[in-house]
Parts: sequence; structure tokens; C-alpha cells
Amino acid sequence: MNGPTSLKSPPHLPARVFVAIDPYGEARHAIAVARRVIAPSGAVRLVSVAENPLTHVPVGSLVGEALNAARAELSEKAHEAVAAAAGAFAERDIHVETHTIDLSQHGGDVVHALVDDALAWHAELVVLGTHQHHGLSRWIEGVVSEPVARLANCPVLVVPEISSEKVSHSLNRLLFAIDGSEQATQAMCFGLRFATSVTHVRALYVVDCAVRLSDLVPVDFLENEFVEEGTRALEAAKLTLAQTSSRSSTALIRTDRTRDDIAHAIVREAQRWHADLIVMGTHGRRGIVRWMLGTVAGRVAQIARTPVLLVRGSHG
Repeated sequence: MNGPTSLKSPPHLPARVFVAIDPYGEARHAIAVARRVIAPSGAVRLVSVAENPLTHVPVGSLVGEALNAARAELSEKAHEAVAAAAGAFAERDIHVETHTIDLSQHGGDVVHALVDDALAWHAELVVLGTHQHHGLSRWIEGVVSEPVARLANCPVLVVPEISSEKVSHSLNRLLFAIDGSEQATQAMCFGLRFATSVTHVRALYVVDCAVRLSDLVPVDFLENEFVEEGTRALEAAKLTLAQTSSRSSTALIRTDRTRDDIAHAIVREAQRWHADLIVMGTHGRRGIVRWMLGTVAGRVAQIARTPVLLVRGSHG
């Protein structure tokens, strides 16, 4: 029996997990990951948003019965999506809530509807699937996930539709991308809630060696400083990781000189190391190294084939 303190069940999993269900997308991986990261006897809230058809068609093209039919179809899709998702938790000792938000009546947009509902429900974690191009719904990579991660009052776990089937069964290899900031440390502490003493955990620091026309200082001049900072950051991270797992490691890697960036380097390392989850802070150092949402963290969430946990400051 896997109790909350067993090796297979980390002792500090979130107890209130909010799952955004796209009525026009494949939510299977996001639901499977949500099942793995919720605490025993916890609560899950499954929410889908029925968009207002008037926001996607030319003014005046939908009126009367046609407009009502479009609204009814979108609302029905949203209800069907959360009902199907609820079935995935039927055999778990989990309290399940389902909710649909009809933007035709509620107003606003998908992002703020999800963020407001998660806040009102006091969610500890938001799980959100991402994919490419599905009908009226605009849950394209980055269009919903990035602003939700920026605005949410809790960490956001972004699960790509193209994730490996492996993520449905295990989160045994956690990769923590750090930049030496306090926010990255807080992200690491939250991500370690998903780990046990036998989980493989790895801290990664990327030295940006790419040469860009906008660089005011030669990269060669800065590289040694980056390496020194990365070495210090990894030493501190190593101590933190070792407090949770006996299988910890660190890595300092460099971007290529041309046609490369930190986000792609992180994703490559995640693939090479066979990571099940990438953990990042959404706001890092300012100045020369800026791991801001919309730059590194946001870009990683868009291009990764691995689930990405985005953690804002104060959630460690």
C-alpha cells in the first residue's frame, strides 16, 4: 500500500490541484500528471471554459438561432470534457469538483477566467495541457499557458500534448534549471515536493555563450564570470537537493556560439538526461542574465516535449 510517506508517494504533494481542461484538445497527459502530483485524500478541480463564439467570427456573422446554436455547442463540449476528465479520478481517494465557465455569460477571456477561478478556489497548483491548433479554442502553446503562468497566484505545471507516455506513469527524473537567483531556489524547493529519497534530481546551470549583435560586452569577457556564478549556484543547489534525495547531481553546460539560446540548451539537456519534469522559476536575475517569463522560462514551456513546472517567487 502506498501511503503518503512511502517511497512511491512524496510526503509533501499539493493537496489542492486545479486542472484546466481544453474542450477541444487532448487532455490525457495533463490529467495523468495531475493524478501523480496530488496528495492522497486531496482535492482536484477540473475546469473547462466555453469560449464566446462572437470573439472568433466577423461581427454580424452569427445572430439569432445560429449564435445560440454555437454557444450551446461550445458549452456542451466544455461539460463533456470535464465529465470525461472526472472519470480518471474515479478510483482514487480524491475529492473531485467539476466546473464549466461560459464566457458568453461570464465575459472576459480564457486566461483570466482560469486564473480567477483557481485563485477563488485557493489552488496550490494549476495543471495545464498545451497543444497546437484545435478549432475555435486558442489553447495553442504559449497563448494560454504563458499568461496563466504569469498571472496565477500559484505554480503552474504545463504538460505538452506531445509528452512521452512515460510521464503518465512516473516523475522519477526531475531537472531543475537554475540561474543563481532566489526565485530559482524557491522553484527548486517547490519542485522537490514531487521527489522522494530515490528520485533522480539534477540541477542545471546554462552558460550563455551565443554571440548576438545586441551584446554590449564581448561574450568571451563574461564567460568566466558566468562559469564562476554557475559553479557557486550549483554548489548551493547540490546541498539543497541532497536533503531530499540520495540520487542528486549537477551540470554546467554552455550554449553553442551561434544560433542557440538558453531555452533550447535546457530542452536539449532535458532530452539527453531523459527528464520527466523540468522545474524553473518564472522570474530570475535581472541585468545581464534575465530568466524572465516570456524569455527563457516561457520559451522552455513552449518548446519542451517534457512537462514544465513554472514557479513564481514566494512559492518555495
